[in-house]
Amino acid sequence: MDIKKIRELLDLMEEKDLLNLEYGYDDKYIGLTRNTAVQTVATTQVVSAAPSATTPAVVKPSGQLETSPMVGVFYSAPSPNDPPFVKVGQKVEAGDTLGIIEAMKIMNPLEATQSGIIEEILVKNAEVVEFGQPVIRYKA
Repeated sequence: MDIKKIRELLDLMEEKDLLNLEYGYDDKYIGLTRNTAVQTVATTQVVSAAPSATTPAVVKPSGQLETSPMVGVFYSAPSPNDPPFVKVGQKVEAGDTLGIIEAMKIMNPLEATQSGIIEEILVKNAEVVEFGQPVIRYKA
C-alpha cells in the first residue's frame, strides 16, 4: 500500500470524523486510529432548601462512568454460556475486563479505567453502543 492511499484514508477519517478505520484488499491490510481525548461531563442536581412532598431531601450524586471507547456490540460475557465478566455490587480493579465490544468482527475488551464497585450496568448484552456512551456506573 502506498503513502498516497494512506493519505486518502486519513483524509476520509478527518472528513467523516471517524475514530477508527480498517481497510483491506487482497493480502494488504491497514488499521488506523485517531487519538482523541474523551471528556467526562459531570452534572449536578439542585434541590430547594425547603423540601416538599415531591422533592427529595437528599440527592445522591451519580458515581463515575465507564464509557464505550468505540461503536460496536457490547457483550457482557465471553460466550453465551459463560457467566458475565462483572455483576452489580462487584468490586473491580483498574484493568479488569468489564465486557467485550465487537467492532468489525474484532473482539475488543472493555477494561476498567479505575477501581471501584459496580453500581449499575447501563447496557444489555448484545446491545449496540456508541462512542462515549456510558456502559458501567461505579458507586460514588
